[in-house]
Amino acid sequence: MQKQHPEYQYLDLLQEVLDTGIKNVDRGTGAVSYSLFGRQTRYDLSKGFPLLTTKKVYWKGVLHELYWFMSGQSNIKYLVDNNVHIWDDYPYKIFKEKNKTSKITKEEFIQKIAENKVFAKKWGELRHIYGESWRRWPTGTARTIDQLGWVIDELTEDPDARNAIVTSWDPKYLYTMALKKDANRFPICHNMYQVSQKDGKLYLQLYQRSADLFLGVPFNIASYALLTIILARILKLEPGEFIHTFGDAHIYENHIEQVKEQLSRKPRAFPTVTIDKKVKKLDDFRPEHVLLENYDPHPNLKGELTVAGGLFEKKKKK
Repeated sequence: MQKQHPEYQYLDLLQEVLDTGIKNVDRGTGAVSYSLFGRQTRYDLSKGFPLLTTKKVYWKGVLHELYWFMSGQSNIKYLVDNNVHIWDDYPYKIFKEKNKTSKITKEEFIQKIAENKVFAKKWGELRHIYGESWRRWPTGTARTIDQLGWVIDELTEDPDARNAIVTSWDPKYLYTMALKKDANRFPICHNMYQVSQKDGKLYLQLYQRSADLFLGVPFNIASYALLTIILARILKLEPGEFIHTFGDAHIYENHIEQVKEQLSRKPRAFPTVTIDKKVKKLDDFRPEHVLLENYDPHPNLKGELTVAGGLFEKKKKK
């Protein structure tokens, strides 16, 4: 008997949230979502690449964003220059907060990021996010820590290592734990992952504290599955499993109809991914070294991004 398609793990979680999710209201924006806490899905990467097929996933965005993280970048100019606009909202939101009288539209803001290097350097930077955390963790001195590079070295020197962890969760920059001048405006969502090798295979487990199931999670699955495969190549191992562990898994109210449409579709065969043999070290990797084949998804389903979370500032009483 053929085993159930692995995409049903994700689809079943969507259905569970629709059926039993608890209503949440984001205190900063008022956005309504329905959520459950504490779930997990697993993808055996030897049996296909988990780029979801019940809607088309933005592969170009997955590829360039992951490279952006892995290369330690934190300015959106690289993404803008490659026509990837998934991070545009956050720096624009910061710009508007600090320039309250400005009438510049988001489209004009992004155009200036693309054309003006000085403007991009000042306003395209997102401090203390994934690229910086993975490759340039700040220590409060001139020294920074390359967490991802260290993980590769540690697993090379000690194949049985249990400490190969990369974290992006730094309390001194987050929420009301931070001083206002240091506070990160972007909410760190996929906040920690651990890598392990067992029996010649590489495994990666992500802990995602907050998961937008319709828009974000298909992207996250593909990104971290690809990261697992790239690290396996560098470490001369076979890809094992990508394990996705969720804290708060939610569906926003304005995505419910799209989710119902997605649940009416049957999954198709997963595609395959191949990494060029030129990739031998972490800094060798480039997006053009990845070949995706046989991706045949259902049509795209659009949904509006909810820019929620991050720093919350209480309104002053009159």
